[in-house]
Amino acid sequence: MAVDLVSILAEDFMEGQFLGRASSPEGPVVIAIVEGKLFDLTSEVASVSTAVARRQFAGGRLIGEVADGLPEGWELLSPIDLQCIKASGVTFALSAIERVIEERARGDAAEAAQIRSQLEEKVGSGIRSVVPGSADAQELKAALIAEDMWSQYLEVAIGPDAEIFSKSPVLSSVGHGAPIGVRSDSQWNNPEPEVVLVCDPQGEVVGAALGNDVNLRDFEGRSALLLSKAKDNTASCAIGPFIRLFDDTFTIDDVRKANVDLLIEGPEGYRLEGTNIMAEISRDPLELVRQCLSEHHYPDGFVLFCGTLFAPTQDRDQPGAGFTHKVGDVVTIRSDRIGTLANPVTTSRDAPPWTMGITEFVRNLTSRGLIDRV
Repeated sequence: MAVDLVSILAEDFMEGQFLGRASSPEGPVVIAIVEGKLFDLTSEVASVSTAVARRQFAGGRLIGEVADGLPEGWELLSPIDLQCIKASGVTFALSAIERVIEERARGDAAEAAQIRSQLEEKVGSGIRSVVPGSADAQELKAALIAEDMWSQYLEVAIGPDAEIFSKSPVLSSVGHGAPIGVRSDSQWNNPEPEVVLVCDPQGEVVGAALGNDVNLRDFEGRSALLLSKAKDNTASCAIGPFIRLFDDTFTIDDVRKANVDLLIEGPEGYRLEGTNIMAEISRDPLELVRQCLSEHHYPDGFVLFCGTLFAPTQDRDQPGAGFTHKVGDVVTIRSDRIGTLANPVTTSRDAPPWTMGITEFVRNLTSRGLIDRV
């Protein structure tokens, strides 16, 4: 089914610039939107990572008006390709408390409600009021240790070092409309609506997209050493719909002020809504980028999930059991200045297989005479 591009773009898309990807019958293509018109940049830059590195966001072949949609036989993809996919966690006070709950409940959702009320009373206000890494944060840490309330999650919530991890392999993220995967053996999980910053090889932020950092609360709750199993599974990383590029109409300050709305619609009529308010983040987005860059080198650039304030606790089936996904859920993430990312939920076991890795990507571009454009 053809995607209505106008419905998933930012409300002011006629004023902004957007970069993305699509699959064509020949293979992946790089597309751009400028002044409401859709362009194919592939003959000049055959990867989004190269377009970002060169700042080549215009030109190419005019496809037509955005309102006319993609050409027949084309499908929207995740708007990134060769960039490393990184994520930051526990960047909001609420998410910090929820991670501690997972840890103390050992991944058992039935234990969460009672632990939540105890933790919120004892540590909630303190976590919300301190600047991570500050002297006040160190005093709070000492007090929590004395009360036997300390946790490794509080360390990254209020300590000097942010949690930064590798979310998903290169080329593995899925885009708008594609199924997202939850491990078939997970019993407690949720979506995570986030802003995703897109950075060049030097760590300069060039724009932002939306992301769903699908989360398994039971796996990570049993042990933080299961983070990779909790985060990196087939189709568990969704990014889209496009990268909104920074320009006079959209800047990092718009990211700082963004609201990211979440809607979950279940096959049984269940409905859950929430909002990720970026103004409540505990570390500035550019500080997260700085810590992600750190002493690393990303020759093809990187993208960074900024974390989420949203951790659904509304009961779905059994009282006190909280929220968990069901196959057939539809998760819609929207921010007015960035766009809409919507994905149906399946299991990672049953999600469409990931077939275009780096080797197949290079083979495809070589067969099309485009390998020197990467």
